[in-house]
Amino acid sequence: MRRPRGEPGSRAPRPTEGVTCAGPGEPWSPSPNSMLRVLLSAQASAARLSGLLLLPPVQPCCLGPSKWGDRPPGGGLHAGPVQGLQRLLEQARSPGELLRWLGQNPTKVRAHHYPVALRRLGQLLGSQPRPPPVEQATLQDLSQLIIRNCPSFDIDTIHVCLHLAVLLGFPSDGPLMCALEQERRFRLPPKPPPTLQPGLRGGQRLEAALSCPRFLRRPRQHLIRSLAEARPEELTPHVMVLLAQHLARHRLREPQLLESIAHFLVVQETQLSSKVVQKLVLPFGRLNYLPLEQQFMPCLERILAREAGVAPLATVNILMSLCQLRCLPSRALHFVFSPSFINHISGTPHALIVRRYLSLLDTAVELELPGYRGPRLPRRQQVPIFPQPLITDRARCKYSHKDIVAEGLRQLLGEEKYRQDLTVPPGYCTDFLLCVSSSGAVLPVRTQDPFLPYPPRSCPQGQAASQPTTHDPAQRVVLMLRERWHFCRDGQVLLGSRALRERHLGLLGYQLLPLPFEELESQRGLPQLKSYLRQKLQALGLRWGPEGG
Repeated sequence: MRRPRGEPGSRAPRPTEGVTCAGPGEPWSPSPNSMLRVLLSAQASAARLSGLLLLPPVQPCCLGPSKWGDRPPGGGLHAGPVQGLQRLLEQARSPGELLRWLGQNPTKVRAHHYPVALRRLGQLLGSQPRPPPVEQATLQDLSQLIIRNCPSFDIDTIHVCLHLAVLLGFPSDGPLMCALEQERRFRLPPKPPPTLQPGLRGGQRLEAALSCPRFLRRPRQHLIRSLAEARPEELTPHVMVLLAQHLARHRLREPQLLESIAHFLVVQETQLSSKVVQKLVLPFGRLNYLPLEQQFMPCLERILAREAGVAPLATVNILMSLCQLRCLPSRALHFVFSPSFINHISGTPHALIVRRYLSLLDTAVELELPGYRGPRLPRRQQVPIFPQPLITDRARCKYSHKDIVAEGLRQLLGEEKYRQDLTVPPGYCTDFLLCVSSSGAVLPVRTQDPFLPYPPRSCPQGQAASQPTTHDPAQRVVLMLRERWHFCRDGQVLLGSRALRERHLGLLGYQLLPLPFEELESQRGLPQLKSYLRQKLQALGLRWGPEGG
């Protein structure tokens, strides 16, 4: 039976190593010096525990009491009860109570509840010096529940259950492990990796490895870093594109690898088309990384001058990446804003996306390039830049803190004193917007125009970031959620698109109040979150309630 793979250099723990499996009819408990005791000790932090288990930490679906939990984030009828069940599982005080919550709530149980239950079972067994024995019937009932429902699990849930079942000592040839392994194989049919011929040299071997389906599905960090040791001249454009796409997709801000891509682009400048260059430049803008390679920008300017009329969409994509880096070349802007270029793209299948990108570039020119004197995008051609939340936010809404922050603001300020997901000109979606008087009182939004004028009224460059560009005495405060996926993988640098949005909103005159994910994740329940929001707002001098108007 194949066991789930661990990280490179490690192996999956065997069920018989340090974990005692009970026989039929016998109570079950881990041995005193088992791996389970080490991994699930009460002193281990959640982050360290997740790392030891080779699993991502379980993201809380919600925080706070049932009054908020009954208000589903997505508006579904069962979202509140489903989240409430997760809290009950996480707070279960015994294996028997854990099983009762699962068995007595069949309509509320979802796939992600089973790994939560297995994890809680491990915590219960590892939190006491001498954990009480677990009845074999309890484990069998839990196994049957998972076996019966695992056909509805996604592949990530199956992997989590497999890892936890191994660590909890379920036999590798038992029905639970067999059912999970069968579902895993059904979803991921094994494909043998391509055989790397011994005669292949440097870049060819790396290209073969990067093209392997198994590598693309399970990238290995040490293999990614080893690419930086190869000479760029030995690598092909295809392998460098694969590397650039991998870095961008997984938000890996690896300076050595990015510098290698930049150097490769400079060395191979005359051999690369703009369609290849757009893919090589993508990670620099997305990861907010300006390379140290001195010829990087001059090289791109020459490529844009040579290829701009050949591939309009690739040209605009390159400029979008440079816009995120605040490195827009004037000559290329003259070309894409020219009437001939705009007329050329109007009849193409990608006309709408190009107009959206051109609208963003025009906004960047308006706000960040006061000395630009070339053509601009005509007003009739402009469209909203981001008329709705970005795809990544919509895809990860169940992990977002937006709903609980909205509930905290509702209880703290009242529904009439903030707007959620409001798109402000020229098309940036805000998380939460407040209107504030000159004295600091939070005003009802319905009594104010929440939008600042665009284009902003003339003011010295740089002043807009700290002072509104309007004579309206009301200030606009934007609360910006900084979720974990808004950052590069290291969690320190905002992604280019996020940094661009915050930079432009500040230049438009909105006062920004960032809410970092580290601070939001540390709040335990709605009362703590309300206290956190109160401190944040009061630090800006804001007042509300009877004393604030």
